[in-house]
Formats: sequence, structure tokens, C-alpha cells
Amino acid sequence: MSLPLGPALRIGAHAVTQQIKGGKYPLVLMLEPLLRCNLACKGCGKIDYPDAILNRRLSVQQCMDAIEECGAPAVSIAGGEPLLHRDMPEIVKGYIARKKFVILCTNALLLKKKIDQYAPSPYFTWSIHLDGDKAMHDKAVDQDGVYEVAVEAIHMAKARGFRVQVNCTVFNDASPQQLATFMDLMASLDVEVTISPGYAYERAADQQHFLNRERTKTLFRDFFRHGKESKAAGKPAWKFTNSPLFLDFLAGNRSYECTPWSMPLRTVFGWQKPCYLVGEGYVDTFAQLMEGTDWDQYGVGKYEKCSDCMVHCGFEGTAAKEGILRPWEFIGTALKGIRTEGPMAPDVDLSQARPAVDVHMTHVEAEMEKIRIEDPEGYARATRAA
Repeated sequence: MSLPLGPALRIGAHAVTQQIKGGKYPLVLMLEPLLRCNLACKGCGKIDYPDAILNRRLSVQQCMDAIEECGAPAVSIAGGEPLLHRDMPEIVKGYIARKKFVILCTNALLLKKKIDQYAPSPYFTWSIHLDGDKAMHDKAVDQDGVYEVAVEAIHMAKARGFRVQVNCTVFNDASPQQLATFMDLMASLDVEVTISPGYAYERAADQQHFLNRERTKTLFRDFFRHGKESKAAGKPAWKFTNSPLFLDFLAGNRSYECTPWSMPLRTVFGWQKPCYLVGEGYVDTFAQLMEGTDWDQYGVGKYEKCSDCMVHCGFEGTAAKEGILRPWEFIGTALKGIRTEGPMAPDVDLSQARPAVDVHMTHVEAEMEKIRIEDPEGYARATRAA
């Protein structure tokens, strides 16, 4: 990832210092200051809540407290759709003032209307959601025309001096060739891409199109093979925000355990246990998250919900740690590229993973009761509308 010098030095120094100290530490705060969205993507497990919960917002102060609590040098703001939050410009300014690198994720539908509320900064980047080319993306978001809006937003933001990247989630019906053509387009626009397989949220409307581990590795090997062909043909090089070691992991060349605390999630419910993807409980403070989570109960081979996960928010932290401890591996992979032939690394044994427990409704009921007590008028309005 080609960050501006200031943020790059701060993030790198944080990671190296914390690694020397030992123990668990976060690299990126994942922030969901609201869950409401203006799209209803079939692969999303974040928006299936009653209106009383979708109406909840983290305050500016709560957002600032979250970054101070965890001490991460960067924050990725998602949701829901963050641009629906009326205080988002103030939240972004607050993080930049603290010299935290801000990644503001958006589907771009509101970007044209909202962009004047933001200013370019070395500590700020737009992350625009694009799950491949027009056919792939509009199918993923279940709405025609969204792809064109997003591409127009990329051009607009870059023309105004903003740093822009793309967030691309890959599902099992993705064509490696189509995905490669999409990457060629992003390279021609000089845009970096965060790429990752999707996670099968238990509440996602579409449960049929998530990748398992075997399919993930095969698909990404084919995809990276197309990348080598593009490079050989003289096309612009693909640019990823991902670590080359994480990309090598996606192609089946490395066997990693996840590092769930490297990207902790603060949401409207609280700090989510154990990670951004799996909601098994919520606590009020970051310290409670770190000290009160039985981390050994989670991860690939340990818990059924984790079995097919190869998502960046769990495994980029592992790749970052290896890059610090074994820099020659990072440099060698970055220079040689991703291996697309030969045997794959042995995978984790999944046979002993404990069964999944569906706890979603328990948390919904607890939050609804909390809202009923703290905001009875808002609760009454939302339940009447439902």
C-alpha cells in the first residue's frame, strides 16, 4: 500500500513498537457509527435490524473515545453507509487532527452531494465499494446503475485532489477473467484496490454465493495468473492496498491463523466480540474486549463460523506481523509476485471446530430493551413505523 510518508511512518512505527513490546495490539480501528444503509446488498449481514436499532448513531465523542481507547494508528469507517451520518465530516476532522489515517468507506451514492464537506489530506482516503465490473457489482448490490455512480465518483474525487482506493469483495460466482479486466481498469485510473473474499454473515440474505477455502485459493490463483499476463502484455501494474503476504495467503501459498484483535470493531452495540465478522457479544470498553474475550475459542479450526474465513480484517494483521518478523519474506513476495503454480500450503484441520451458535436475536433483544429504557420516544416512533 503506497501511503503518504507521514501516515506510513506513524503506522509502521506503531506496529514495530508494539511488536517489540509483545502482546496483542490493534492496527486499524473498524468503526460502524451507524448500521443504516441506502442499499440492501444480498451478501450483507449488517442491515437486518429493527428500525429502532438502524436509527442509532455513535456520537462524535464516542468515535473519538474509541480511537483513544484502542490506540490504533488508523481507522476504517464503514456501516451501513457512513455518509448518512450527519456528523461524519466532524468525525473525520477529529481523527485527522489526531493524525490518525482515515479510510472512509462508501457506496458513493451520496458522494457527489457530500464531497464539499471534506478536504483532501495525507491522512484521509475515500474507499469506494466496487465488487468488480458493472455486471458483477450491480448484481452484488442488487441495484442497477450503482457501478456507474461509483466510477463517476472515483473520477470526481481524484479530480478534486483526494486520495481514492476501491474496496472489492469477491464471491464464488466471480470470474477470474472479469475480475482481471476490472483490475486493469482500476490500474489505468491509478487506483489501489483492497481485495478480499466475502464472509458468510449468518443474517445475509444470499447464503449461496460465499467462497469456501478451497474455492478461494483456486479463484485467486487464476486471478493472479491473469495479472501476470496483463503485466506481460504491457498493461499498467495492478495496485493493492493489501500486503503481498496476505495476497500470497489467498493464493494458498501460506497457512495463517487469524489475528482478530488487529482490527477491532466499535459499533452502535459496543465493542464486538471477538472480531469484525463474528458478533458473539458486546462490551463497553476496549479493555473489556481484550481482557474478557476467550480468544482461543475462535479462529479457523476452532469455531464453525470461522471455518471458511480468509477475510483481510482477520488475516492482514497476521501478514503484517510476519512482515515485521520476517522482512525477507515480505520483500521476496513483493518482488517475485504471487506464486500461481505448484503445491499449496497445508490447510488447517476443520474437523474439530466447535459448532456455531446463533446469538443474533439475543443481542437484538438486549439492544431493543436498552433503547426502550434510554429513548422511549424514539423506541415508540420506530416500533409504530414498523
